[in-house]
This record gives sequence, structure tokens and C-alpha cells, in this order.
Amino acid sequence: MIDFNADIISFTSLANIRLGHSVDIYLEEMLTRFTVETKEYPSSSPLGGDMHGYFLDDNTISIFTDANDIIVSVVCNQNYHGRYQNKLYAGITMERLTLLSKSILLINGALIVDGDYGLAFSLPSPYDEIADSLQHIPGDLQLVEVVVSDHSSWAPQASRKGRKKR
Repeated sequence: MIDFNADIISFTSLANIRLGHSVDIYLEEMLTRFTVETKEYPSSSPLGGDMHGYFLDDNTISIFTDANDIIVSVVCNQNYHGRYQNKLYAGITMERLTLLSKSILLINGALIVDGDYGLAFSLPSPYDEIADSLQHIPGDLQLVEVVVSDHSSWAPQASRKGRKKR
């Protein structure tokens, strides 16, 4: 059951929506319980080839699938109430994120926390384009989007070799 209070689990799920599963198993529930907007992303788009997006209740949850309708990414905004490791959440400020984590990496307009490449905090505009270091991000900036996906390709080579299969 889709749950806007469920734990955020890196590399695995958000709102009990699991990466690697067909979106079809969630469609009936999505369409009966939520307001759903859909988008198609053609192969010429920057997101890649023939992806689909499903946006639930004003983007509280966004689900992205590949050309085979397999879920590759689940995103939430600040209206989502679940947490990652019982402490991090969408809507957290940069200052609070810094206080609650051991390390933060800025990669591709997103923040990777404590070396966990299965979860990222998206930087809002214009910081996603102009921030070259963490010092460029104001402490009071709200990070309103959390992405659960496999970002392990962003990791340095040494980190990728040691990553366990999930």
C-alpha cells in the first residue's frame, strides 16, 4: 500500500513503492486513491529514452519508469512525512542536514549524504546550476526533494568496487 509516511529506504523504496518493480502493480491504487498526472519523456529528452513519470497529489510522490515500465526512481517533496534512517526528510534545511550527517558530497546538482548513493537530496534552482561547493549553499535553504534511485555510477571508482549488491 502506498504510504506517504513510510520510511525512505535507499536503493529500495519510498512510500512503499519499490525500485525494480513494474509500475503496473501500483496503478490501480494510484488511480483510485490519488490525483495522478502522467508525462512521457521521449528518447531525445535529457532524462534518457522513453521514460514515464507519474506525479501523485501535486508531486508529493513522483515515480519514474524506464521504457519497460520498471520503476527506476521515486521522488518525494516536502509534503511527504516519511524519513530516511529516522532523521533525514524532504524539507530539511541545509544547516540541519549538515548537523545530522557525517559527510555530504555535491554531485550533479544533488547532495549525497554519508556515501549512500541510493538516495540524494536535489538542490533547488538556481543552486543546482551554480553551486560548485557546499559553501555556496545557504544554511537556511530548504531541500524539498528526496530521490531514491541507484546513483552508484556517481561514486568514485574505489567506492563502486566495494559496493555490495542489494
